[in-house]
Parts: sequence; structure tokens; C-alpha cells
Amino acid sequence: MNESLAKYGLDPERMPRHIAIVMDGNGRWARTRGLSRIEGHRHAEKAVRDTVEICAELGVGYLTLFAFSVENWSRPKREINALMRLLRRFIRQETPNLMKNNIRFRAIGRKKPLPPEVLADVRALERTTAANDGLTVVLAVNYGGRTEIVDAVKRCASKVQRGELSVRQIDEETFGDCLYTRGMPDPDLLIRTSGEHRISNFLLWQTWYTELWVTPVLWPDFRRTHVIEAIKEYGRRERRFGGVNRA
Repeated sequence: MNESLAKYGLDPERMPRHIAIVMDGNGRWARTRGLSRIEGHRHAEKAVRDTVEICAELGVGYLTLFAFSVENWSRPKREINALMRLLRRFIRQETPNLMKNNIRFRAIGRKKPLPPEVLADVRALERTTAANDGLTVVLAVNYGGRTEIVDAVKRCASKVQRGELSVRQIDEETFGDCLYTRGMPDPDLLIRTSGEHRISNFLLWQTWYTELWVTPVLWPDFRRTHVIEAIKEYGRRERRFGGVNRA
């Protein structure tokens, strides 16, 4: 692993443990080529594969990909159905690679509204890769940051009702344990493709001090070189978490 970091000129002391990505620009990529939006989603598979592979190679602990938001249900039904088919195909195709590379898969979001066959594939992949202890790839599907916070409030309230938790015990740590991402570190680096400067309802609680890196590259064109570029920029930043530079 250290050899890979040296090969790319990365400082092992300045590596993000958790990278999150808003994968944006599939539609624009397709439109500029006279293709359908669905073709843009299809061509994005290479970007996902490249990103997962380089993060595993570099020893990144967690990679969270924003795949489908709670707001995306408002898109045309044909596009939604195509996205769900692509997700199922990607899961089937990539399962051997995840196992070969010791990668664990986890999905976050409201899973029950997903089509039954998609939910079955997602849960099967979670079970299959559960014992892997390398990179954890987290897929945010039917996810929304506000929805997550609301669900966490409900979960905390249920614990109080059952007598498992008192109101006085609720703090940032106990609240964090009620989020979809419980047990995971907060993202150190958030990558946003397609040049948009917004979080788009993604990991609102967790990105309180996350470093943001925005690239104009559209997601289907995103490759491992861009991941390395983002990590290098991350390594040049000073993270003070509200403190001051004491140098």
C-alpha cells in the first residue's frame, strides 16, 4: 500500500480515511453527444469501477457514492427503471471483483421503497461481502440527508419510548448512532463532479467539517487520475475544525 502511495506522490500522513462523492453530470455528458440520459448512466459504470479500484489500492477505508436520491423518484419512469436495471447489473458483475479485492459493500438510505428485486440484490451483496475487511463501498440509494436526520430523530424517540435511552443522554454521539452511517467515520473529503457547487442533500450531518473538492469533469469521464488529484489537494489543506493555526 505504501508503495502505491509513493508511486502517486501521496503522503500517508495526509490521506483521507473516508471519501464521499456526488456523482453528477451523466445527463449533460449524454446530451453533448446526442445520446439519451440512460446512455449517460451506462457510461458512468467505468467511473465507478475506476474510483473503487484506486481507493482500494490506496488503502482508503470508506468510499460513499451518491447513486440515487429521494428526489430522483420525480424523474421519468423510463429513466428510473433503467437506473434500477443498471444497478442490478452492476451488482451482479462486480460481486466477484469485490470479493477478490476484499471490499465490503453497504447500502444506506430508505431501502423498503426500492423495487423488491433491487432490494434483494442489495441485501445479498451486503451479506456476501460482510466478512471482507478492506475498503468499504457505501452506496447511498433512495437517500436524502434531511430524510436521514428525520429517521434518526424517530429512532432516538423510539429508544426513549422503550426506555433504552433518556432525553438527557441524547448528544452528538448517541444521535450519530441513530443515523444510517452509524459505525462509520465522517467523510474527510467530498468530491463533487460536473462543476456544481452544492451538497445536494448529501450527508448533511456528516459533512460538517468535510473538505470539498469540485471538478468540472462530468461523472462518466471521471477516472482514477482525478481521485489522486483530489487527494493531493486534500493533503495540502490544513484542517483546523474551528481552531486556529498554531504554527
